[in-house]
Amino acid sequence: MEFLVSTVDDFRLEEIYRSYASTFPEDERRSQTQFRKLLNHPKAKVISLLHDATFVGYLILWELSESVFVEHLEIFPQYRNQNLGSTVFKYLFQEYSKIILESEPEFWHEEANRRIKFYLRNGFQVIDKDYIQPAYEPEKNAVALWLLANFQPEKKNVMIEEIYDVVYSKIF
Repeated sequence: MEFLVSTVDDFRLEEIYRSYASTFPEDERRSQTQFRKLLNHPKAKVISLLHDATFVGYLILWELSESVFVEHLEIFPQYRNQNLGSTVFKYLFQEYSKIILESEPEFWHEEANRRIKFYLRNGFQVIDKDYIQPAYEPEKNAVALWLLANFQPEKKNVMIEEIYDVVYSKIF
């Protein structure tokens, strides 16, 4: 699998945003303007995922001081159930020792339940069931999600504050 960091002139960005906007609920995603600005943020990476030279999904991650935060990961529907998501995490585990991500609670719907089981199978544990994803914009809502990690943070509140300050800051 190839992991290509996107730049502002990446021809795949339109397809990434189109899928991102149709896959993730309004309150759990950035506007197109905010999304484009990620490409110039020094701590953010938008990564195209290629398998056998086929564009199969994308990853949005943030390099924090002591960990990496996976903001969004999507394997396009036609490529799911081929172990590609697990392959992405194997790569991330080689590159980063501490990984954090958010997910909808398992009881919200069947897809959320499958997603949580997938994360647990791939080395993550739920570290906070009371986590609140801040609103991306004033007209959007904050969302009660679960926070997962492949490690047990010593100072969870400090880590969450860094996520809020870096990932959800109002610099956009």
